[in-house]
Parts: sequence; structure tokens; C-alpha cells
Amino acid sequence: MFVALTLAILAAACKNEKAAAPPAPTAAQGPEIVKDLDARLAKLPLTTIDYDRSLLDEYETKVLQKLIEAAKVIDDIYWVQVAGENPAIKAELEKAAAASPEHAKALALFVMNHGRWDRLAEDEPFVAPLGEAGKKPQGAGFYPTDMTKEEFEAWIAANPKDKDAFQGTFTVIERDGKGLKAVPFSEAYKAKLEEAATKLLEAAAMTKNASLKSFLEKRAAAFLSNDYYESDFAWMDLDSPIEVVIGPYEVYEDGIFNYKASFEAFVCVVDKGESDKLKIYEKHLPDMERALPIADEHKNPNRGGESPIKVVQEVFTAGDARNGVQTSAFNLPNDERVREAKGSKKVMLKNVMEAKFKQSGEPIAKRTLDPSQVSLINFDAYFNFVLFHELSHGLGPGIIKGPDGKKIENRLLLKELYSYIEECKADVVGVWAVQYALDKGLIKEFNKEQLHATTAGMAFRSIRFGIDEAHGRGTAVQWNWYRENGAIVPGADGTFKIEMAKMDAAVKSLATELLMIEATGDYARAKALLDKYGVKNAEIDEVNKKLEDIPTDITPVFVAAGEK
Repeated sequence: MFVALTLAILAAACKNEKAAAPPAPTAAQGPEIVKDLDARLAKLPLTTIDYDRSLLDEYETKVLQKLIEAAKVIDDIYWVQVAGENPAIKAELEKAAAASPEHAKALALFVMNHGRWDRLAEDEPFVAPLGEAGKKPQGAGFYPTDMTKEEFEAWIAANPKDKDAFQGTFTVIERDGKGLKAVPFSEAYKAKLEEAATKLLEAAAMTKNASLKSFLEKRAAAFLSNDYYESDFAWMDLDSPIEVVIGPYEVYEDGIFNYKASFEAFVCVVDKGESDKLKIYEKHLPDMERALPIADEHKNPNRGGESPIKVVQEVFTAGDARNGVQTSAFNLPNDERVREAKGSKKVMLKNVMEAKFKQSGEPIAKRTLDPSQVSLINFDAYFNFVLFHELSHGLGPGIIKGPDGKKIENRLLLKELYSYIEECKADVVGVWAVQYALDKGLIKEFNKEQLHATTAGMAFRSIRFGIDEAHGRGTAVQWNWYRENGAIVPGADGTFKIEMAKMDAAVKSLATELLMIEATGDYARAKALLDKYGVKNAEIDEVNKKLEDIPTDITPVFVAAGEK
């Protein structure tokens, strides 16, 4: 596998490299690369991820391996979704890495980021062309690189019949002789999707679990038809020791409109004991929706009542799930039609969460918080915050009344700002929801002070992702809002104290603002919030400097996939 080979090359390069700084590579040795690769790689240290083998029997383990094979095919699709140039640059770096330790490091960073742009440095290019000349196309590989936002919108205005296809989640935009055209994923990535579908059908034939078989067969059909609706329903009904997500989901890579979905895969094993502990939360979600801090007319009591929560051990990821910063949990599907009818599923990646908390989260919180509050940092508080972040993606407005009075998904009105607003909303409403659960006595493992100390103390773990990244900018909004409202106060020693008496009100007021932006689809209001609060300032930069020696996140090395 390409990732395993890259990790081996990187290990050899680091082992054989002399202490002295290497000379800058010449053009003959390979493409021009930046000189601070060691520092960049140190932000995402290799971290072993494995699972408890006792959770699966012999037959299920074989199915798991077949799903890993399918996930690797999905990874190939994501490479070209990020940038059409990726395969050629990857080949060039592989060739140079064989003779150059520095290019081996560049190759490893290239794999971590699925491209030559550093996702932790606001997409700064680290492989030539460097600087402004090598800037990442805003629309990634979903649109012609020379297409502007204005050209896209003008085409729809002149050709209204193309609107649905152009704004569709599962199409790419290409040029033809007449202008622009929308091409379904099933055609754009036909060969790879046929290969992935074949592997899913092979896994379906191997499993004895009826619900897993149904999902895999329906998802294989979706790869060829470009219609994921029925297979999303089947995924919601999945009741299997294996939890698998495979297909196009998140829209973050599309920096122009947040319309286009990236392919990804999660192959996981369910921890049934841990999952059963969380079932109590599922039945309280309608109550949380009714209690949201907005007017009743904007609430969404009809959103699907089903909201299964699974705690899993991650076995392998691919595509959008594997680039840069690793996710701790996810809440899918994103299709609002499915959410309206059936709800959504929350999946907690507990082994990944534990690794991230130990590697960066806890050290950052300890260094950020006032010494008197460090003892409040708590993994259970972090775990439940992430859980309720995912639950909160399913709370609040989704399909709203548009300016013309017709129903429309709010993401279409908020455009490229949607991801920032939605991730910020999930964080803030997530904290609000944990407060709700604490007040109702649903949670007893930690208290409100531990919640606020842990979530605020770990804020810079996300801000360090960069404010071009949805989670990072969303966290910057929270930090600056709470600072303005006196809920976080700086100390003379450079640490920050959480004013517990003010934090509840600050959380509630920001939750209301974010929910109302989504309830109205108000683009101007969203932009005003992000322009004022979703920014770095001297204080944030100073804190980030103090955290430079702490890893930003992890780079998983999956034992079950033969990467170690």
C-alpha cells in the first residue's frame, strides 16, 4: 500500500539522515520543497491505532479486510478530488524520495495532506510551485481551476435548468465546447467506483449479518447510479459488529460553495458495551430540540427521531477521513431528506479520541488554563463534549423557508460560509446540550466546571488547525466571543481563567446567534459574525507560539491494514 511504503521511506530517511542540515535539493533531484519539513511533520506524529481483536469472529475479520480493500480504492478517488495534478506530483515525489531524505519527508507530508498544501498552515504549498504561484485552487478538483464563482453563478442564471445538477452534491463541473457542464460522480470516477462496488459486493457475499449485507449491496449500487438516498437509509438501519462508512459525504474541500462532497471511508468495530451506556441520550434529543434557545417557530421538532449512537474502535480510514487532522467522531448522513425522515447516526471513535487527548488535547489545556483550574481537565468531559457536538449537528434548523417562500437547505443560502457556521454551531450547541444533560441529571461522571475547563482549555487544539479550516475558524469564533463576554479572562502569567458564572450565558447567547443564522439562511449575518470573531489576533498568535512544541494532532498508523 502507498501509505505503508511512504511511512517506511520516511522512517529510513530519518534514521539515515545526518545531524547537519541537508543542502537544498536541486531541480535535478526533484521538485523544489520547503526547508522546514521536520517541524511540519512533528505536528502530526505517527501514532499506532489498533482494535480489540476479541470484538470480531473469524468470519467478520475476513469481511473487515475486504472493506479495507474497498476503502483503499475510495482513497484513490479522493486524491483527484483534491487536485487533478496529485497523481503526477505523487509519482514525481516517489521518484525523488528514493535518493533524497528531504523528498522522502516531503512525500510523507504530501500523503498526510493528500496534496502539496499544508492543511495546518492555511494550505501553504510545501512542494513547488511555492508561495502565491502555488496557491491551492479554491474549488479543489471539483471545478475547472480557472473557473470563478461569478462564472458559475452566471451560468446558472442563464441556464436555470442546470441549477440542480450544478449545485448537486455528487457532481463535478467541467468545461466543454459550449461552456460548463455537470458530470455525475458515477461517470467522473467510473472505473474506480466500479472497482469499489465489486469489493463491497464481495464483502456482502461474505457476511452473515443481514443489515450489513443490505447496506453494502445498496451502497455498491449507489456508486453506479449516483443516488445515495436508499443506501443512506440502509446505513441508518445497520446493526452489525462492523461499522463502515464509505462514500461521498463532507463538503469542506469545496472552498467555493461547499456544494461538492468528498469521498471517504471509515472501517470500524463496534464496542457494544460502551455503546449501550449512551443509549439514554437518544430518547432525550426531542426534548433538547424543544429547549433550544431560539423561538419555537425556528425549531425543527419533525426532524427524524432516530439518533443511534455507536462507540467504535477505528480500524482504518481513507480519503477525506484521513487527511491532516483526524476526526474524533462523525454524525451522518448529511442528506437533509434522510435526516428529516429518519434522523442521523453518531459514531464515536474512542481509540482515536484517547490517542488525541493524550497526544495534544490534555497538554494544551494544561498549558493554557490558569493553574488553579488545571485539575478540572477531564477525559469524560471531553468525550461527552465530542458526543454532543455530533448530536448537535442533528439539532436545529436544516430545511428552512427561503427568500422566495419555498423550502431550501440552509447550506445552499450560506454557501461557502456554511461549514464554518455549522461546525461552530455543533460545538456551541454541543456545550449547551451537555449543560442541559448535567442539569437534568443525565450525566454524573463530571460537573459543569470540568466541562468548561476542558472544552475552553482545549480550544487551541482546534484553533491550531488554521482558521481556513472549518473547525479551527469555528473555535476562533467561540474564543473571541467568550473573551468579549468576560467568560474567559487572561492572567498575568499568560494563562486564562474560566469565569464559570459567565460561561453559561456566553454559551447560550452564541448558540442563539448561530442557530438564528441557520434558521434564516442569512449570508450577510454569517459573514459579519465570522469577520468579527472568526479571526486570529495578537493574543491568539501569542498562545499558539507557546504551544509550538506540542503536536497538533496525530497521523494514524493502522495495524490491521498492515501499516505496522
